[in-house]
Amino acid sequence: MTWQILNPNPDQLGESPFWHPDEQMLYWVDIPGKKIQRANVFMGTVESWDMPSEPGCIAPAAKGGLVLALRHGIFRAPTWGGPLQPIAVLGYDPAQMRANDGKCDPLGRFWAGSMYEPRDKADGVLYCLNGHVLQPMMDRATVANGLAWSPDCTTLYWSCTGSHQVRAWDWGAANNRLSNERLFHQATPKPAGWTWGQTGGPGYGGRPDGATVDSQGHYYSAMYEGRRIVKFSPQGQVLAELETPVQCPTMPCLGGEDLKTLFITSSRQGRSEAELAAMPGSGCIWAMRVDVPGLPVNFYKA
Repeated sequence: MTWQILNPNPDQLGESPFWHPDEQMLYWVDIPGKKIQRANVFMGTVESWDMPSEPGCIAPAAKGGLVLALRHGIFRAPTWGGPLQPIAVLGYDPAQMRANDGKCDPLGRFWAGSMYEPRDKADGVLYCLNGHVLQPMMDRATVANGLAWSPDCTTLYWSCTGSHQVRAWDWGAANNRLSNERLFHQATPKPAGWTWGQTGGPGYGGRPDGATVDSQGHYYSAMYEGRRIVKFSPQGQVLAELETPVQCPTMPCLGGEDLKTLFITSSRQGRSEAELAAMPGSGCIWAMRVDVPGLPVNFYKA
């Protein structure tokens, strides 16, 4: 199985990919580029839509269009390229914080995490938008990431990229209650002297960024700066490590007609000239075939 590049024009920092089953298209965002993008993977065409501020995450809406978390709030976009309808204001100072990783849960509620941009405090919060009511669900994250649910809707996963941790909770889907918080995976911290943007180095496999879960409950985590996607069992055991053609994969999703294509977004933001010369596809979307299908994307149902 080999990686294939999807879009030849790289993003600065691609994130939040999902496969739209009705449109048979892949959606994602370029956060610093302030764009939402979508690709017809069969035709090889890509469309871009400029946003008024950085989009942290997006999800399809059951009534059509998208729900999206921008730096300054959560919005509905009923049509591609149309006006944005405000839904909720995120509870932070947008001068220092912005929306990051998120998606919809199996019951159609939209979740969005936040990140503290100076990255020296764990002020990130995970919010849940239930209808038009915004509720903080978890906190203590420097950069909120890795949101996913188990296929049986009993476990929620969420990672803090800064602490190199993936945490898990028991989740009551109907009442949206979380309990029994536990450490799912602790990645090896950066070696002494490691600087942001450094390429390679012994003893460092990256830190958990975005994630997805397949139909058998395996949790796939993009390891930023680690040049790999790690596949975990539901019990947290490492089952496989998929080497990526970029140093900084940011988020995986499973899509395609049979949900057996693994797509990953990636970053080139802040990377060295030497790294970009060695990995010119940094910032692009990459895809490879896998054996186990994913789960269909969850739609926003308000």
